[in-house]
Amino acid sequence: MTRRSLALMLFRLFWSAGPARVRGIGTAVLFAALAASALAAAGVPIDAAGLRFVVPKDWERVQPTSPVRAAQFRLPRADRKEDDGELLLVRIESPSYDIVGSWYAEFGQADGRPASGAAARRTVHGLTVETMELTGTYRPAMGPMEHTPRPGWRLLGAVVRSQGPPWYLRAVGPAATIEKAKPGFDALIDSVEAGR
Repeated sequence: MTRRSLALMLFRLFWSAGPARVRGIGTAVLFAALAASALAAAGVPIDAAGLRFVVPKDWERVQPTSPVRAAQFRLPRADRKEDDGELLLVRIESPSYDIVGSWYAEFGQADGRPASGAAARRTVHGLTVETMELTGTYRPAMGPMEHTPRPGWRLLGAVVRSQGPPWYLRAVGPAATIEKAKPGFDALIDSVEAGR
């Protein structure tokens, strides 16, 4: 059960009980506080490219830097010395472009070995979700310019499948920044639903 659904359940329970059943103002205040707390913790609902999900309140939605990006977010840095991270949502209809393969190609170890990582698959609200984590040296492949390798970076990725083309979610940044963002990313994955 998500925090949002818990908050809504508590709110509905309180209002359906009616004043005659609620024993004192303390109970009313408690129910209202629990519902407000759960809703506040739930984050910001997003609907982009036919996918609905919730992001933490401190993730700033920014203007996508590419037309293929349906949504883009700035993830707050873990400390002053780190860079911000970013979360991207992409939905591409071309089956010939291997987005996940490009993620793996952008990460490697300092000695040239492939990046270390883990992958899992599960079902969320009727959608098949494949998640992956990569760590190592990040070498961004976007754009015509040479990019400086960034050692000690991490990627959290997800492929969300339903009817039609899949959605791709990718959070990338310094390892400490992505570690800080991981609970929010996991909650985002728990909240994904196909738009109506």
